[in-house]
Amino acid sequence: MNTSSADLIREYGPFPAIDAVHGVSFDGQHVWLATGETLTALDPDSGQTVRSLNVPADAGTAFDGQHLFQISGNQIQKIDPRSGAIIATLPAPEGGNSGLAWGEGVLWVGQHRSRKIHQVDPETGAILRTLESNRFVTGVTWLEGELWHGTWENDESELRRIDSATGELLERIEMPAGMGVSGLESDGRDRFFCGGGGSGKLRAVRRPG
Repeated sequence: MNTSSADLIREYGPFPAIDAVHGVSFDGQHVWLATGETLTALDPDSGQTVRSLNVPADAGTAFDGQHLFQISGNQIQKIDPRSGAIIATLPAPEGGNSGLAWGEGVLWVGQHRSRKIHQVDPETGAILRTLESNRFVTGVTWLEGELWHGTWENDESELRRIDSATGELLERIEMPAGMGVSGLESDGRDRFFCGGGGSGKLRAVRRPG
């Protein structure tokens, strides 16, 4: 198993009127931040927020290439990113959901204290299968066919690459002490975007190799 220290590229924020960053997603142009009462789009080049959608957004966020998906309480909302309209609502798995990702045509839901990642049908919300972790699971993302998730436990955080079939731990990226990871997303190439929870910040971490 490979272990490395995080190579921090950039830190964004804190931002006006944003007290915390929960979920994080990337639509190819903007990074979307789930900030509690809104989904806010950030330009990762300029570091400026450019627009917000007034939807409840207190946990993970995902993008399927056309729509945003947002965990809110015991539901997953499917959202039109242009208008902010909620076009469908799915039941979220029970057990304290934290992260959300789109990969292999389905949703992946991370659960914090349950230490699980569920593969979820994006049409019905049905749980298709479950991966177990030995750490609290925060954000979840896919990068070039690899499943990654964040951890945040005892003031320590990591980015972890796991086998998407078995949950086996394959690689760890250790964040600096005291730097938590709430949400996790990749740009599809060489960067991870890490939500900083109550710090109100977003951090970009370089992908190893």
